[in-house]
Amino acid sequence: MKNFAFVLLLGLLAACGSNQVKEEKITEVIPNNQASANSELFNTQFSLFLHSYYTLKDAFINEQLNTIDSNSDSLAKMIAALPIKELKSDSTQKAALILIESIKAELKGLKGETDIEEKRKAFQMIGEQLLVLMQTVRYDFEIVYHQYCPMAMDNNGATWLSNSADIKNPYLPKTMLECGEVKDTLNFSVK
Repeated sequence: MKNFAFVLLLGLLAACGSNQVKEEKITEVIPNNQASANSELFNTQFSLFLHSYYTLKDAFINEQLNTIDSNSDSLAKMIAALPIKELKSDSTQKAALILIESIKAELKGLKGETDIEEKRKAFQMIGEQLLVLMQTVRYDFEIVYHQYCPMAMDNNGATWLSNSADIKNPYLPKTMLECGEVKDTLNFSVK
């Protein structure tokens, strides 16, 4: 009987191990039982905007110029739709509007470039400004990973944002796709 149980256990372990699927981390949303500093409308729209940024990041990873341009158009539409009036503080609204205008200008510049490396420079600026925007509005609906690669931009380093702790480098996708580290985990949820 002991041998049967042992064989059965080995069979179960082998069966479980053979069907392993690579699990990809997805966006970590903050649990609903925690209060957000922002309205549901703002969080929903900002989440859509942020995921549009992630789609743009993926287009850089795939190095598809047409997709990069169309995704930058989509991102520009999403940022224009952010309900800034939903933010509670007038000073936060004003600071957010300045950052939004700056991101819009970078998106316009990104689309105007024809060289992918020049587009990447604009993308880096967008990511840096988006990071400051997130910190300004204290976006607390989901966890965002601020990532950094010291080898990007001719060894000057560059950052980007991700909804996963896994590194997928949008600056060096062909040569160093996994080069980088999580520099910070942005989690503004009320604790």
